[in-house]
Amino acid sequence: MINYWWITRPKRRLNSVPEVLASVAKESLNSQWAGQRETHLSVEEALEEAGLKRKGDRRDQTGGGARTYIAWIKSLGLVFEHESSKQLKLTLAGEAILSGESPVKILSSQILKYQFPSSFSLSRGVQVSLRFKIHPFVFLFRLLNDIRINNLSADEIAKIVITEAENESDKCFEYIVNRILEYREKGDNCLADNFTEKYASSKGMVNSEHPYSHLEDIANTIMNWMEYTQMAIRVDRRLQIIPEKEDEVKAVLCKTYRFIDHPENHENFQRKYGLDLKHSKDTRNLLQSNSITNAMLVESQIKHAFIAESLRKPICRISADVIEAVSERTGYSEKVVEEKLLKLYPNGAIGSFMTEYFNMAFKGAERAADFEKATVELFRNVFGYRTKHVGPIGLTPDVLLLSDSDGYQAILDNKAYSRYSINNDHHNRMVHNYIENLSRYSEDDCPLAFFSYIAGGFGNNINSQIQSIVQETGVSGSAISVSNVITLVEKHQSSQYSHKQLKDIFSLERQILMSDF
Repeated sequence: MINYWWITRPKRRLNSVPEVLASVAKESLNSQWAGQRETHLSVEEALEEAGLKRKGDRRDQTGGGARTYIAWIKSLGLVFEHESSKQLKLTLAGEAILSGESPVKILSSQILKYQFPSSFSLSRGVQVSLRFKIHPFVFLFRLLNDIRINNLSADEIAKIVITEAENESDKCFEYIVNRILEYREKGDNCLADNFTEKYASSKGMVNSEHPYSHLEDIANTIMNWMEYTQMAIRVDRRLQIIPEKEDEVKAVLCKTYRFIDHPENHENFQRKYGLDLKHSKDTRNLLQSNSITNAMLVESQIKHAFIAESLRKPICRISADVIEAVSERTGYSEKVVEEKLLKLYPNGAIGSFMTEYFNMAFKGAERAADFEKATVELFRNVFGYRTKHVGPIGLTPDVLLLSDSDGYQAILDNKAYSRYSINNDHHNRMVHNYIENLSRYSEDDCPLAFFSYIAGGFGNNINSQIQSIVQETGVSGSAISVSNVITLVEKHQSSQYSHKQLKDIFSLERQILMSDF
């Protein structure tokens, strides 16, 4: 039995869940799973072909790698085994992801509902201790929201929280708060003498050189999942609530997360846990005919290809480029692909791409170029600007926007940092290189309507720093967090902002807030 919080992690981040789910659905949906070695191997091969699993790391021919990935998406409440037919089925949450709904919203809900005990935590080969009755991620957000804690390190999560937080009572919460504060003062000296034996790895072994490594691995994965919700981020290796998401976290903590009873009943538990955001109950009749037709196979393969494509670029409508790309991936004619995509994804699937866009904004130089290119794609495909990636020219902003409908141009500068401030050097670049030398990288003679910075977050003085540039140049400007770019994109899907409206939003001469949309 595992004596600490435990989550399976074939991938330590959740970004690839939609593509893994699509691969699994293509190869094994509505097929019997348990004991079906050939099905397991076909899923494993599909994962390798999609680049989701390394080729050649298969130690045997039993499909064990595929079973690990299935366990992962089961643990998130996306699939289950139907009791009477023994077939693998999608939960409503799984269906929602494959239908193009925002995976961040669906998976964030699943993360917050995640509980010990669960069908997964009680399953053979896992068996997390029954002393835990807790929604682990809600508990962590509660800690982050507490002024005494404010942020958490991987060590604090590994050595205190996942080993000692057993339930959601105020008594337990206060105990954990005090233990974290004690750990901050005394370090490992506050741990029990038998800590390494008491919380040994699931295999019962203690690594004498790195006795805490298995706990630290879990803590790191937990932090990754917290970041996936886009409500928390690591700053200087410590997890904290994103300032702009404090109200959202408070709303989460005001909600009551009820425990799903009888986790030992796999199908019943998974169908309740795997509810999407539109349903309060799963009333589907899964005993109807499950014979797999050729049309169903074609649709499954097109879904798989489309999901893979949607993770790589923003798709807000089914365009000729999208149809061509999916046709090339599947081998089906563009006519067949177009017909299926218009039926399955009439509004595209922008949410899949926005997951990756959010991550880029916090990766510094590591993903800076990707962040710039993604912004080019976003403002072209979603907001309808002509866009140019001018960053590589040198002494230029990252992105040039051109509005044919309203006759203006604008410049965007991406900053892949969690708290960006415009220092003196960056101020001078914007004034003298980017704005005054616009003609060096733009052939258009339309007026420059605005400049804007896009970053993970901003320092406290960002408004005065923007206003200083505005006063010196006479050009309106702004700053917008990546979280609010995502919100703007989501609102645009229903509201369809004009270029004039977008110009007004980006010309506020301060940081753009959600209330400005």
